[in-house]
Amino acid sequence: MPLSRLNQEQYAAATSTDKQNLIIASAGTGKTSTIVGRIAFLLNKGIEADEILLLTFTNKAAAEMVARVAEYFGKDVASKIDAGTFHAVSYRWLKKRDRRVVLKQQRELKTLFRSVFEKRSFRNIDAEVSPYGGNYLYDLYSLYQNTELHSNFEEWIKENYAEHELFALIYADVVDEFEELKKEYGFLNFNDLLLHFREMCKTQELGYKEVLVDEYQDTNALQGTIIDAMKPPSIFCVGDYDQSIYAFNGADIGIIGSFTKKFPEAKVHTLTKNYRSSRPILSLATRVIEHNERIYPKQLEVTRLDDAKAPSLLAFDELFDQYHQIAAMIKASQTPREDIAVIFRNNSSADGIEVGLRELDIACKRKGGTSFFDSREVKAVLDLYTLLVNEADMMAFIHLFEFSRGIGSAMAKELYIALKSLGHGSMFYGLYAPDESIKNPFEKRKLNHQLGLFDDFVELGAVGKYAKLGFEERFMKNPILKHPKLTKDSAAFVHNFYLLFRDLKGVKSPAKVVDMITKSELFKYIADVLASKRAQLKDGSIDEKQKTEALTRIERKNILLKELCKPYTEHERFLNAMILGSSDLTQGEGVNLLSVHASKGLEYKEVYVVDLMDGRFPNRKLMQRGGSLDEERRLFYVAVTRAKDILYLSYAKYDKIKKQNFVASQFLYEAGLVPKDEQYRAMVMKDADKDEE
Repeated sequence: MPLSRLNQEQYAAATSTDKQNLIIASAGTGKTSTIVGRIAFLLNKGIEADEILLLTFTNKAAAEMVARVAEYFGKDVASKIDAGTFHAVSYRWLKKRDRRVVLKQQRELKTLFRSVFEKRSFRNIDAEVSPYGGNYLYDLYSLYQNTELHSNFEEWIKENYAEHELFALIYADVVDEFEELKKEYGFLNFNDLLLHFREMCKTQELGYKEVLVDEYQDTNALQGTIIDAMKPPSIFCVGDYDQSIYAFNGADIGIIGSFTKKFPEAKVHTLTKNYRSSRPILSLATRVIEHNERIYPKQLEVTRLDDAKAPSLLAFDELFDQYHQIAAMIKASQTPREDIAVIFRNNSSADGIEVGLRELDIACKRKGGTSFFDSREVKAVLDLYTLLVNEADMMAFIHLFEFSRGIGSAMAKELYIALKSLGHGSMFYGLYAPDESIKNPFEKRKLNHQLGLFDDFVELGAVGKYAKLGFEERFMKNPILKHPKLTKDSAAFVHNFYLLFRDLKGVKSPAKVVDMITKSELFKYIADVLASKRAQLKDGSIDEKQKTEALTRIERKNILLKELCKPYTEHERFLNAMILGSSDLTQGEGVNLLSVHASKGLEYKEVYVVDLMDGRFPNRKLMQRGGSLDEERRLFYVAVTRAKDILYLSYAKYDKIKKQNFVASQFLYEAGLVPKDEQYRAMVMKDADKDEE
């Protein structure tokens, strides 16, 4: 049984009879085994599986824990445990209540947000700073939703970004219109799932006897209020304050830090036995992380007694020499490729390593930074698929039409609304059977200078200029072609959209749909736009070899997407899996290239942590934008504790392209790998001055 395999500390935590439990589980101390043991304890006590809620940071982690429970209690019992991320659990509950819920990824809705933002003008406002761009304002609004519990958005902007006070009213109006559009079209983003679920928890008894929360240190304020709204009879939270690395996403280390203040009767358990890393690796990690304030006391104990290699410092005179030499070391290593990880803080570091590995014909897979599902070509395929399933998804339409030269998000929104008008509520009717009695289907913009709204719409254009483009005669009669800003190129894009969905009608197989989309003229155009952009040189010319390589990479992603279709026979199930589970899916084989955030929870025999130069790691730019040295130090701790046996810490002294000198990372000094000198003392003094400010 799971409980019989636990050490004394793990067993005490798993079998606790206290109603509120906090388990401080440092890297490699067996938190997963403890959680599985706790579930076994609850089931043995007579609590039903469907009375247990397990909240995890990834759906993959939830699936692994449930699978381990199934080994002892059977799949029928384990499958009844409600397990998943806050978002996945929220989605399931909301879907039970209303099957019309349309879930959109957080980043995707930026397109809709921009379509609203672009209607605003800030020309008449005399301010000392420039207004935020649409993408950045969207990110700020997302942060506001995750962290602010009381103020409205306008007040929040004024309080936290005082220099933008003159723009606050316009920003708030953009947000209001954005929310109205989401409501009109039934869109929910990931933040909305949590907000709606929290309200549901306040009014509905969910029936859980115990709520278990994994990675509790990465809980944000909104997620914390959901747990509060549930009012579970018993709560079991597992986390490690030294691994809290998601402050940029709203995670609040104060939540784990204040657990005993919130629950005065709570029991705090500490897991101290590390089963993963060798003594020298763990000793280095401890030397560095102890520079952070200790929230709860802990002292890790190494359980491995084998001979261990001390962590190695790799110092290089030049930045790219570092990447090429590490690639050569990996080529010569006896460690299996899949058990080697290169961990980076910045995407540019990963690019250099990836090039070095490819040159030596070493297979590698990359996770972190831009993922497979974040790539614009994959998003484009899924947006086209989404419209096939739900033509009311205006955001998918806008996102796609931004690819067309001459069409921005605001114009794409105008085209969509016009098509709905021509189709009396149906975009596809407006495309294939428009009401030709509607001479001007385009909405006229309202005027309000105080809110930055203006009117730049001109008279309708003529369609004669498209006569020689070979459009279907039926399509040529569509009033949509009268949009005054539509060019021959953008009209051809609309026509290819028309042809694709004409052919997709009635196709039932997800794999066939993806195949038809990726072979269509419309997608070929999109792929060409993306490949050309990726192959563009500084002088504006296109490197044809790079473009061909970019097109090949796009085709590879198409093939992988077709593979992902195979288990599915229904359109909606396939799309939901791609949206909710995309962050847990990886591709490829070989050496693992991982951002620090993507490496969390993983372990490897041989690890390289690269670009450990002051400014890069710790990342001083991100620290200036609201980060902190403590968080950067926690990132370093997470990176080095991924290593089980072999750890290399690497830095370079000079970048010949940027003609930039580097100083070793502060963390290398703290680890005792670089002698503390005047440069180190200058760094420490600089950080101390900032703390005083």
